[in-house]
Amino acid sequence: MKMCSKVFAVFLLLVVAFYQVGSTPATEQQAEEDSTKVLFPWRQKTVGSSGLQRAKRAWVIPPINIPENTKQIPKNLVQIKSDTLEPGKVLYKIQGPGVDEDPKGFFEINETTGWVILMNVLDRETHSKFKIKAYALDLSGKPMEDPTELEIHVVDQNDNRPAFVQEEFTGRVHENSKPGTSVMQVEATDADDIETDNAALAYSIIGQESIPPFRINKTMFGIDELTGIISTRDVGLDREEVEGFNITLQVADMSGSGLSSYSSALIYINDVNDNAPNFTSETFQMSVMENKVQADIGRITVTDEDEPQTENWWVKYTITAGDPEGNFDIRRDDATNEGIVSVVKLLDYESLNYYELVVMVENESPLRLMGPKTPPSSATVTINVLNQNEPPGFRQSPLRLSVPEGSPAGTLLASNIALDPDRQALRYDVEYDPDQWLFLDDESGEITANKEITKNSRFLTKDVYMAVITVEDTGDYPSTATATVYITVLEVNDFAPEPFSLSKFMCNDPEKGSGLILSATDKDQPPHSAPFLFSLDDSEPENIRNWTLHRINDTHAALRLLSAVVEGEYVLPVVLSDSGTPALAEIHMVNVTVCQCNDEGDCQPILAAIFSAGAGLSLGALLIILGSIVLLLLLLLIMAAVEQCHRRPIRKGMLGVSDDDIRDNILNYDEQGGGEEDENAYNMDQLRNPNEIIPPPTTAMPRGKQPVRKDTPYNYPSPSYPRKTPADPTDIEDFINDGLDAADKDPNVPPYDTALIYDFEGDGSLAGSLSSIASGSSDGDQDYDYLNSWGPRFNKLANLYDKH
Repeated sequence: MKMCSKVFAVFLLLVVAFYQVGSTPATEQQAEEDSTKVLFPWRQKTVGSSGLQRAKRAWVIPPINIPENTKQIPKNLVQIKSDTLEPGKVLYKIQGPGVDEDPKGFFEINETTGWVILMNVLDRETHSKFKIKAYALDLSGKPMEDPTELEIHVVDQNDNRPAFVQEEFTGRVHENSKPGTSVMQVEATDADDIETDNAALAYSIIGQESIPPFRINKTMFGIDELTGIISTRDVGLDREEVEGFNITLQVADMSGSGLSSYSSALIYINDVNDNAPNFTSETFQMSVMENKVQADIGRITVTDEDEPQTENWWVKYTITAGDPEGNFDIRRDDATNEGIVSVVKLLDYESLNYYELVVMVENESPLRLMGPKTPPSSATVTINVLNQNEPPGFRQSPLRLSVPEGSPAGTLLASNIALDPDRQALRYDVEYDPDQWLFLDDESGEITANKEITKNSRFLTKDVYMAVITVEDTGDYPSTATATVYITVLEVNDFAPEPFSLSKFMCNDPEKGSGLILSATDKDQPPHSAPFLFSLDDSEPENIRNWTLHRINDTHAALRLLSAVVEGEYVLPVVLSDSGTPALAEIHMVNVTVCQCNDEGDCQPILAAIFSAGAGLSLGALLIILGSIVLLLLLLLIMAAVEQCHRRPIRKGMLGVSDDDIRDNILNYDEQGGGEEDENAYNMDQLRNPNEIIPPPTTAMPRGKQPVRKDTPYNYPSPSYPRKTPADPTDIEDFINDGLDAADKDPNVPPYDTALIYDFEGDGSLAGSLSSIASGSSDGDQDYDYLNSWGPRFNKLANLYDKH
């Protein structure tokens, strides 16, 4: 009986435990009943009849459910027990999140009773469940059982309102959209358990207002309560009527019956190009001064009801008629959409003074009309061209002229060189003409040569002459134009080429030598010069039958023999012409000396030629030649002997050869030399025997004219050359005076006593002048007595300068 009662009691405890753990309290009353929960995670089997103890086994503990936001703190949640030992001999411990791990402080356990106690309010949105481990220990701290796991679930309550993800939503929809067109989607969230109705959301529109207000009162939009998609639900969306709508949104949990939140949505109406632009007037009037370019002359205006500053509003202007040459352009002002009319080409009042343009206007984007299509708007723009005094202009600037050299004065160089757009009279003038080449008619503007055009002007640069001319009209406010005139002087073939030979002789044997090389020059410039054409004049064939000319290059030709001729002088007529247009040619007589040559082609001397040609001479001719040579030599010897006999013996002068003759020591000091060691002494023979001085031989060439001295009167005649010395001077003083007098009277040579400047020692020198000419005193003021103290060599000189 005792055994049966124990089994029945255990069964009742298990039933109660399973009922308490498996049930979820719904009210605070149920939570109070949980205090009776007792769990036996560890249980020992009884000992069998065999006396053996059965193995332990741990039970699977179901989750413990605890509602969030419980205000009764502390609160007993569940009691755990071990039947291994008697009560009071077991210690109970728990470990894990909520106990000694984050988040800490939510759960504790009574060590002796095993009650698990809730110590803080739980929030499911923060921590939805906890897993902790329970331990049973004896009093010594030794584990009696393996640890068991307790899982605690936090039960959700509807304690969170749903919230939109944005405070304000923005969307756009095209105007004239059809009903059912999706506009945008709104979204909200709820922190409660999504598996429960606490997070079951429902969307709705609770208000709508047009922008500007009260334009449209009907409901234009609807929302899907489950997805939050907002769509159009009616027609009549016109951006020109309203800019958009402000919609008030609501979202509620519990499928719309629980907690709720609110937001707003701005829905803008996108513009569609459903309105065509139109001109504000059918005609526009403008005026512009002629000769203006890139100038704005006026504006044309249009209207467009589409959204400003968009491609549905911006327009483009097109000139469809009245401007065939493209003189005008119309561009858009992006800020105002007006058309700016401008001139892109010069207008000429004299040619056309009135324009009538037809202008069409369209949008940049294609037109999307709801009704029938209409033609683009157009208008007429009238433009009047105003007249102004335009400056004259040269037909060609710079004015380039080409004039042949040698053109005489009066040659017409240019005419009709300028024009005036206003057809006024013109006046011309020359502003720059350095060599006075031009004569410019001040009324007609004709340019003629003022003098002969030549290439000798120093103002030519590469055969180009530059001048500057001006033209001025005769209006009230005259205008002037300037042009540069470039005159290119053209080369004219006015000089025939002239030959000259590079060789003087040529061999009489055609097989020897290279012939006579002829060359030519031409004073003209290309293309009127080289290449030259060399030929023999065939008017006298007898003179040229043994001769021929071979071209070497553009400027040289070789004259050759066709057969051997007799040595001597030959005159050949050579025709020489240039390459000008027309070509100029002249006949030149070329003197050719034909000689007998050796094997190398070199001309031999006369005797060598005679002997080398001995086989061609007779014995008598050879004797005559030799006799002539001997006779010539004898005549030369006789003339030399006669000349020698006529020469007088040189007389010794009156000074003789005395050692004391101081004239033997007169030296030439005019080269800053001097002294007794100077070897460049004067030849004293000329002083001792002046009549025996042999004049230098005259040459075949006449002496050139000497420069005339500026210190000699013009009536002094030039003496004959060579000048003769005075006859038989009795004393050296007379000889010197005669020579000095002759030199002073000769206007072609400097005087003997010309002052020589040896060095400039500066102003204020203590030394006196060395020149007797430059001396400020006469010879009579000088004291030469000191010469007597110089010895016997200077006695004669002292006597010459004695005051007596």
